[in-house]
Formats: sequence, structure tokens, C-alpha cells
Amino acid sequence: MTAAGGGAGGAAGGDGEVLFEFQRVGSYLRVTAIDGRTGVEVTVAGPATGSLELLKRTAISKLRFVQNKDARDAGKDPGNGRPGPKRGGLY
Repeated sequence: MTAAGGGAGGAAGGDGEVLFEFQRVGSYLRVTAIDGRTGVEVTVAGPATGSLELLKRTAISKLRFVQNKDARDAGKDPGNGRPGPKRGGLY
């Protein structure tokens, strides 16, 4: 089941349309929130018998957190002293 909902206020990517997908998996409900403008996607899970609104709010909070984190990371210099991503390959 997919449903669209209004966006919650926030920083990077806030105030846009958020699409929700609800998928029941056994005794829990998996909720995917997708920012309609940027396509950023997050997933949360909770009890299927729990509050649907709480799961939606949790998914929106996680979505905004990820978007804000991505916005902060985009402004950082890659040479910040931390090791870069591991790259696979043949040696």
C-alpha cells in the first residue's frame, strides 16, 4: 500500500511531498518514506498493531535526519583525516 502525505517542516528537503509505503512483514509493519522532490528514501519498522501515525512521524524524522546529514556531509572536504570509503578490486 502506498500513500502520499504532506511533508513535515525541516531543513534540507523539508516542506515537500513525502510518499509512504506500508508493508506488513509478519508481526511488524515496515514503513518506507520517500521525499517526492529528492528521491531520498528511508525505512523504519514497528509493531503492526501499533500506531500508524507514530510510524509515519518516525519515518519523516528519520528522512529529515538523513537529508540534513547528507547536506552537512556535502559541504565537508574529503581530506578531513578520516579514511575514505573502502574500494574493492583486484590487486
